[in-house]
Amino acid sequence: MSNPVRIVTHYALARGLRRWRTRAQLELWQERRIIRHVERIRAQSPFYQKWWGDLNASEWKQFPQIDKTVMMQHFDTLNTVGITKEEALILAGESEDTRNFKQSSIQGVTVGLSSGTSGNRGIFLVSDREQDAWTGTVLAKLLPGGLWKPAKIAFFLRANSNLYESVKRGKLQFQYFDLLERVDVLIERMKEYQPTVWVAPPSMLRILADAYQQGRLTHVPQKIISVAEVLDPLDRKVLEHVFGQTVHQVYQCTEGFLGATCEYGTIHLNEDIVHIEKEYIDPATRRFVPVITDFSRTSQPIIRYRLNDILTEAAAPCACGSLFTAIERIEGRCDDTLYFSHTYEEKAVSVFPDFISRAVIAASPAIQHYRVVQRGSGMLEVSMRVSEEVGQEQAHAAVLQELGKLAGRLQCVLPEVQFVPYTFEAGITKLRRVERRLD
Repeated sequence: MSNPVRIVTHYALARGLRRWRTRAQLELWQERRIIRHVERIRAQSPFYQKWWGDLNASEWKQFPQIDKTVMMQHFDTLNTVGITKEEALILAGESEDTRNFKQSSIQGVTVGLSSGTSGNRGIFLVSDREQDAWTGTVLAKLLPGGLWKPAKIAFFLRANSNLYESVKRGKLQFQYFDLLERVDVLIERMKEYQPTVWVAPPSMLRILADAYQQGRLTHVPQKIISVAEVLDPLDRKVLEHVFGQTVHQVYQCTEGFLGATCEYGTIHLNEDIVHIEKEYIDPATRRFVPVITDFSRTSQPIIRYRLNDILTEAAAPCACGSLFTAIERIEGRCDDTLYFSHTYEEKAVSVFPDFISRAVIAASPAIQHYRVVQRGSGMLEVSMRVSEEVGQEQAHAAVLQELGKLAGRLQCVLPEVQFVPYTFEAGITKLRRVERRLD
């Protein structure tokens, strides 16, 4: 059961009750917290006892990494609350099938499923204490008035959870909008509810923007928060133009609440609750894969967990003055890096999703939606929706030209490009503007 005192405590901490004057002070504080946390987890998790061997807690940076596959394989002995993978999957599956997420808990521990876009669905476990910490932190970092001012939140997700429902506190109202419902039903509910805060994937936010431009929605929220999908530069541009405000972002996954935007719209990693090592894959462009250690979570310990994401570190500190690492862009998954053949050598050239996105967007301001998929054969499948004043052939030619320029700069050969009709329906599938498929 939620504890209001715990929520307020974590709210105050996240709002800046705990201050560090320098980055070195923050890192020293993190180190102490992690060592204490590791000592507790070693005593509670049979998996980690064996995984870490004889390494001391102070040597935690030498612990072997884990990932989703390892976590799921050892789920029963990794978690510290005695929940088996079988019973967690049964409960979470029933909630998904019935769309009733109110009872998705075992012995006071919330159970949920990740979206599984990588083909490997994960399970998350969150205790009441951890849920209160999440609630307090989210309220502090994301909501305009925090705990003290009225707010009506509309939360669009594939699946609801006790975790998300816990946001309802005091003057805060919360309604869950199921992405599997028909769009016209969702819009009618939005008209009646008139939320002040919209939290939704970018693909759904674009649908709401279309409804607003068509006059089917007339209420503009105080804050728009993008979640669950990568916020593509094209989507950000359209949304900020339509609603006349900064679109904020949450960087959250099964493994934790990892980042959120400040008042300037810059994503900062939540280094007051997680430690993130940067495994650089392209130092010249500041791209890295995050390896996370959550030193506040014990039910399902996340220690040296390698994500499959590509983040780009900001080139300069944010104007907000935060000591927390600023992120220029979340690009998507490592698996969605495309590969072209080198022009002069027999090797593959890595082409990051952001390179493709910016090439397509630069081709024409008439492009409203796009997707680029590299098939197993290497061919690029490009789909677009363009405004009526520009013909498809003209847009196709412009995209080919920009992709050709990109290939030239990278000294690689542009693969065969095939244009297909644009189709995507917001719902259970996450929108990935650029992706690589092996089929």
